[in-house]
Amino acid sequence: MTQATRRMLVGQPVNAAEEEEMLTPIQMVVRNFLHDRVAVAGVVCFLLIFLCCIVLPFFLPMDKYFQDVTQANVAPGFSMLKAPSGLNGNAQSVSVGSTFSVGIDRDGNVYEWGTFPNEKLKNIPAASEMGKVTQVSAGLDHILAVNEEGQLFTWGNDRMGLEAIPIELRTGEDIKQILACYQFSLALTEKGKLYNWGNSYLVNISFPEGVQGNIDKVAANTNLVAALTKDGRVEPLTKKSSAFTKVPEEIQGQVTDIAMTDESLAAVTESGQVYVWGNSGKGTTDIPEEIQGHVKALSAGRYNFVALLDDNRLVSWGDNTFQQANVPDVSEEIVSISSGYYGNYAISESGKVHGWGLKGYLMGTDDLGRDVFRRLLQGGRMTMTVGAIAVIISTTIGILVGGISGYKGGKVDNLLMRFAEIVSSIPFLPFAIILSSILGNRISETQRIVMIMFILGVLSWPGIARLVRGSVLAEREQEFVTAAKALGVKEFGIIFRHILPNIVTVIIVNATLDFATCMLTESSLSFIGFGVTEPNPTWGNMLTGSQNAKVIEDYWWRWVFPAITLGICTISINCVGDGLRDAVDPKSNER
Repeated sequence: MTQATRRMLVGQPVNAAEEEEMLTPIQMVVRNFLHDRVAVAGVVCFLLIFLCCIVLPFFLPMDKYFQDVTQANVAPGFSMLKAPSGLNGNAQSVSVGSTFSVGIDRDGNVYEWGTFPNEKLKNIPAASEMGKVTQVSAGLDHILAVNEEGQLFTWGNDRMGLEAIPIELRTGEDIKQILACYQFSLALTEKGKLYNWGNSYLVNISFPEGVQGNIDKVAANTNLVAALTKDGRVEPLTKKSSAFTKVPEEIQGQVTDIAMTDESLAAVTESGQVYVWGNSGKGTTDIPEEIQGHVKALSAGRYNFVALLDDNRLVSWGDNTFQQANVPDVSEEIVSISSGYYGNYAISESGKVHGWGLKGYLMGTDDLGRDVFRRLLQGGRMTMTVGAIAVIISTTIGILVGGISGYKGGKVDNLLMRFAEIVSSIPFLPFAIILSSILGNRISETQRIVMIMFILGVLSWPGIARLVRGSVLAEREQEFVTAAKALGVKEFGIIFRHILPNIVTVIIVNATLDFATCMLTESSLSFIGFGVTEPNPTWGNMLTGSQNAKVIEDYWWRWVFPAITLGICTISINCVGDGLRDAVDPKSNER
């Protein structure tokens, strides 16, 4: 026990020099590091990013194969279901589009809100032109409206003839129902006649005998239309046989309402019973038992159904990826419900709008409708994993080569260092690009990821090997090494049990800095398309879209968030590395 320690134990003060005598080398490094505010800030930033990328994906899972063009290039925000104050409390009806909604109040005024996939959607015809609007319907990127005089209006995307309203509907026929769908529009007259226009290749409507002129309601999904006739029959308007066309015979003549998702078709009978048929995916065919015999109204989103029961309760079933099935408790009497894509609304007796489902995206979506935030988390996990394993490989090789080279010296040292120079002369990016091009699609995505980690590690070890060699050369002349030799310790034991622990801090500092370098290298390789490829996300391939000027200008969130995250992460790691270096050698800043 030192004199300073004894003084401290009896409560006597000790000065800084005496305090240093009491600290072990590791304790001194930790103390010096904690005094470096920049390094500590770097640790905090990196740990936050690391924990988010490791922990949050368990709570925010992502299907890497998921694509939905209806959600493409949605800007960051959570305004999709936020009805305007002028409408909320005076709403007549609401319709849900892909990423936006449209509604009318009791005075016939039109309101829009959400994220608009097309700027033309904001061009609402003047109130003086439309008059009092009685119905509205939102589609993928266009809107239909009809006024009290039966005039139809459409705005938004005008491709595929969406603006070409049939001449028969321009004469002021009484319109009972309108539907703005994926790339086509429907209008049903009071006489039971259905008109459609838009993309005729997407949906080819065929009327069974006796249906046209006898339709009471229509429902549609992406490429199919079904009709409810005035005599209570369900008639899919297509000649193609599918799971949707297999209507249960026992309900024909008793149906009062229909709704259709992209997976299945549902019908409500006079007794309030619900029948669903079609594809069983997304859980749309799993009808809750509690609703049977109590359904007043039914609506459908893209992958979920919503039922209004006779006791004023709302029940939803099907896919719940965007909380479409998390219905709110509404104490007031509900007068209508509506659903579409990933949003749902209920309007109460007082005109208040209650919405649930997809409210928006924290960091927006990319060109395939994938959540940038979730991909950022998964991409960070991949980028960090590649960087970490590459560093482990390079550090292991570097320690072995550098340790043996520095300790043995002579011809062994000369041979190993010449080999290290040969390896370091190999340009990594051209080598990886050539190898990736040669292999092409011959290897799986997992094999490609392993190959990148291996190449990064195998070509990155010369630097740390030289560092270890230099440190071993200095340490091998120390007295403890001579003592170990005298005791008969084998050379391997001297290198890795006696010398290596004395230079481990130097190795950690170098490995930390190499980690950031490997992350940047992987990101660069993925950015140019020769690293980790889609659908596996990395911060590098998420930045690929920034090669397009339109993406840089109009869809900034697709590249800003990955770039900022990668930048903060690598800068933080470098700050930690610099802090460790200064903590190990406090006089390094003076040189």
